[in-house]
Amino acid sequence: MPAACESVLEDIEDIVSAEDLKPHDRQFVRKNVFPKVRKRNSQKNVQTDDEPPSDSIIPGVQKIWIRTWGCSHNNSDGEYMAGQLAAYGYKITDNSAEADLWLLNSCTVKNPAEDHFRNSIKKAQEGKKKVVLAGCVPQAQPRQEYLKGLSIIGVQQIDRVVEVVEETIKGHSVRLLGQKKDNGKRLGGARLDLPKIRKNPLIEIISINTGCLNACTYCKTKHARGDLASYPIEELVDRAKQSFQEGVCEIWLTSEDTGAYGRDIGTDLPTLLWKLVEVIPEGAMLRLGMTNPPYILEHLEEMAKILNHPRVYAFLHIPVQSASDSVLMDMKREYCVADFKQVVDFLKEKVPGITIATDIICGFPGETDEDFQETMKLVELYRFPSLFINQFYPRPGTPAAKMPQVPAAVKKQRTKDLSQLFHSYNPYDHKVGERQRVLVTEESFDSNYYVAHNPFYEQVLVPKDPLLMGKMVEVNIYEAGKHYMKGQPVSDARVHTASITRPLAKGEVSGLTEEFRRAPQNGTHWKAQPSAEIPVKTQLSSWMALHLPWQQEGDGLKILSVSLALLAVLVMFYYGGMKTEL
Repeated sequence: MPAACESVLEDIEDIVSAEDLKPHDRQFVRKNVFPKVRKRNSQKNVQTDDEPPSDSIIPGVQKIWIRTWGCSHNNSDGEYMAGQLAAYGYKITDNSAEADLWLLNSCTVKNPAEDHFRNSIKKAQEGKKKVVLAGCVPQAQPRQEYLKGLSIIGVQQIDRVVEVVEETIKGHSVRLLGQKKDNGKRLGGARLDLPKIRKNPLIEIISINTGCLNACTYCKTKHARGDLASYPIEELVDRAKQSFQEGVCEIWLTSEDTGAYGRDIGTDLPTLLWKLVEVIPEGAMLRLGMTNPPYILEHLEEMAKILNHPRVYAFLHIPVQSASDSVLMDMKREYCVADFKQVVDFLKEKVPGITIATDIICGFPGETDEDFQETMKLVELYRFPSLFINQFYPRPGTPAAKMPQVPAAVKKQRTKDLSQLFHSYNPYDHKVGERQRVLVTEESFDSNYYVAHNPFYEQVLVPKDPLLMGKMVEVNIYEAGKHYMKGQPVSDARVHTASITRPLAKGEVSGLTEEFRRAPQNGTHWKAQPSAEIPVKTQLSSWMALHLPWQQEGDGLKILSVSLALLAVLVMFYYGGMKTEL
């Protein structure tokens, strides 16, 4: 932090009452922001030669590097934060070395992910970079020692990332960790029509809800994302429509548990999906995210119909975690193995060819050899084409961390045994020679192929022909591997384009009106210029009220009202002075 800064904004918490406006309508109301100002000691107030005073720094021109770990929900949050920062004028860079500030968006599911996050913070500090932290790690445990003194943007506060970045660049430490509520009821989070930069311009990730209804004993994400809070159907449909209008051809629905969607707002997942299906254009596809077994059981018939729809991938991610009922009970998963089998068997019967992906934790506390063998039998029975194998890591603050642990060597061996079983079968060999319809959306990691997916969301590698990108084409499958197939486009086949709209360029900001697209080119900045003579608290409030167009609804009227009031005071003062002279 700049040594000349006389005070530090240490902790700003959102205080949201039942009377506050919804995120879509909310303007920044100053009475709800309470900065805590702490005087720094005199030794730190000495001006250094290499850092300018905080009030001489112009925010909105710096370069920002964003790193995101974890799930698609976290990736969506990262895209929204990048979009808002770019719309404000910051340059989003892929080069961490040239960046002025690092925005680190964390994942708290496993220890290794948090270790990477912690190491990145250390690296940033060693490189004298400004740092803003986001994601589930600081949200769940903001008072950890290695987070001390650093700015944090909460998982439900991503619509305020510009404020946090701006103040951090000026040398302040800002923390926004509050929840979004309406009449005391928790909301899904920041509004869905914020500017964003899609990592892939062809794929839109939509978070349909945040949090969940479970209390799994191993889960740290619950501490960060909280209880279930769903977005209204109309907002989700509007977001999908906007995405298609921007050239998107594939939508991913994501959350901590998509199957629980709507239970807090009087609706359900099938109702949402039928509404979304109505707006999916020909040549585009919808992929459904992870759902836990309990919340899909009561909707099996409707889900089967939806998964058979030609514009919905016949794919479902249903984590089983263990095939032992006693282990599932210790995990507090709220289902038994028979429930999982019922879901899988029903969908396999009603949705021919469906891909079922699942997760398994190896070495959960109390797991015996017999328990693990039941899990091995389940994998052998269903031969899941997509299997996420996780060695158990005790997460601090979770009930599972306090349970008697399975020895590390045993956990490692079980993880190895399950991995060997998974790699012992090839799920796609029988598909060689088939003719399949695939949607091409991205480039392979080795840059040798384009990546497409067939109706079952199975990966198909196709030649790198730029004319294929974003198109739905037919291919002949000529080779199969463990995780992919290779296809050659059929020359006489019809090519479907999802939208006549040109996809946004990579790095282009989504969701901006033409007015805001032109503003940066015209040199316009959506903020009030700060003055060195104005106290930090006042400057912060004025920037909150003025500089973000997606948070300004009604601000023009507010400014006009204030101006008229000031004019009235001046007139009264003027005439009062005249009367005194008379």
